[in-house]
Amino acid sequence: MINKNESSLFNFIQEHAAIGTWEYDIKLATLQWSSETKKIHDVSPDYKPDVDSGLSFYKAGQDRDTITQLFTDCINKHANFDTELQIVTATGHDKWVRSIGMPIIENNKCIKVQGLFQDIDEKTKITKTLALKEQHLRKTFESALVGMAIIDLKGNWIDINQSLCNTFGYTKEEFKKYSLKELTHPEDIKIGYKSMIDMINGNLEDFEAEKRYIGKNGQTISAIIYTSIIRDDDGKPLHIVAQINDRTQIKKSNSEVVQLLETTEYQNKRLLNFAQIVSHNLRSHYSNLDMLLDILKIDRPESTKNEIFPLIKEAVTHLGETLENLNEVATINLKKDLKTESLNLLDHFNKALSSISALIIESKTTLIVDIDKTLSVKAIPAYLDSILLNFLTNAIRYKKQNEPAKIEIKTETEDNFVILIIKDYGQGIDLKKHSKKLFGMYKTFHKHEESRGLGLFITKNQVEAIGGKIKVESTVNEYTTFYTYLKKHE
Repeated sequence: MINKNESSLFNFIQEHAAIGTWEYDIKLATLQWSSETKKIHDVSPDYKPDVDSGLSFYKAGQDRDTITQLFTDCINKHANFDTELQIVTATGHDKWVRSIGMPIIENNKCIKVQGLFQDIDEKTKITKTLALKEQHLRKTFESALVGMAIIDLKGNWIDINQSLCNTFGYTKEEFKKYSLKELTHPEDIKIGYKSMIDMINGNLEDFEAEKRYIGKNGQTISAIIYTSIIRDDDGKPLHIVAQINDRTQIKKSNSEVVQLLETTEYQNKRLLNFAQIVSHNLRSHYSNLDMLLDILKIDRPESTKNEIFPLIKEAVTHLGETLENLNEVATINLKKDLKTESLNLLDHFNKALSSISALIIESKTTLIVDIDKTLSVKAIPAYLDSILLNFLTNAIRYKKQNEPAKIEIKTETEDNFVILIIKDYGQGIDLKKHSKKLFGMYKTFHKHEESRGLGLFITKNQVEAIGGKIKVESTVNEYTTFYTYLKKHE
């Protein structure tokens, strides 16, 4: 017989531990639920359950099938049960519960089933969430491209991922035969030692260092190691998590790049000195030759009245032009950090047209111009003028024979570029044959007395020097379109 104090204590335990009781009387076919059991099911205090309704609260499917089988076995086979399943409460909430049952036997026959019923929803959901996170962490650990390991406080391996095995060349079983210290390069043993002690003593949570290790085949592995310490709820250190990022190939590549840059810089300096010496000496020789020819023409005019002298004079003149052209190209390529300005494209285009107005009239050229007057580009004034003049004069120069030139000019914008599109309906260029050398130095594609093969070469260099690029489309005897990408000024 339970006295009043014991009853009060029993009710207190039920309420605060979220544990209810239940009892099924087989002879009377009645099911009794305590108030806490009803509370867990979200039913009213006067709710009267029966076996069918009680079982129907369990989630349909595996949970309901499981409790039905356990309850049946408890009655027929006198088997206790203790299981964790999900129910759907009267208010429609999924809830994890712990259901315990035990048979009451008389004369080898089950006359009652008594049990406990506990709300474990919050605990179970937390446990399952933690288990899911642990599973994700495990997958991340195993599939990480960076070598990762869990190490005990003495430096022995607890777990190693596959990337670390690949880096060192060991299997997981082979790895665990060695400590971290045994795989560290002898000269780098002391690197990070003090930081490791500070972590264990609670003075440091993590540290990073560059260290070398020894692989299975004796190769040196250059790596960045990042370690952090894991502690329990009381702050006691449990183990260390380490990331070992193999940088051997990167360091090797960096070394090769540095060496290549040093070699290139040295060669560039030699080439620059060579170019300056050659340019100076050739200019001196050219000036001497030109001056001697002038003296000869003044002092001995009779010696110049032959077929040879004009040819010599022309050759010397061409030498001077070549030196000027080469000097201009070298100047473009040697300049660094060119200071660009905001230039209105239409203004500079009109300036270029004005410069060749006589040529336009003489050639009876038709121009169709559609340039947005608001567009400004980042460029050097002299370069932009030269670029526009080169494209316009080429379009007129290489028109179809016995036909006036027709040129269409328009602009488009794309990302941070203004695209200047110049299309002429002239002789065109065979791009299948000439595309790779189109912008080469001294490359010509049409017979024309003024062609020297420098215009497109210089233009391309000027465009690239101010951060742009050039594309071209052409069909022989139909058209040529140049797309000049110039940096847009907002």
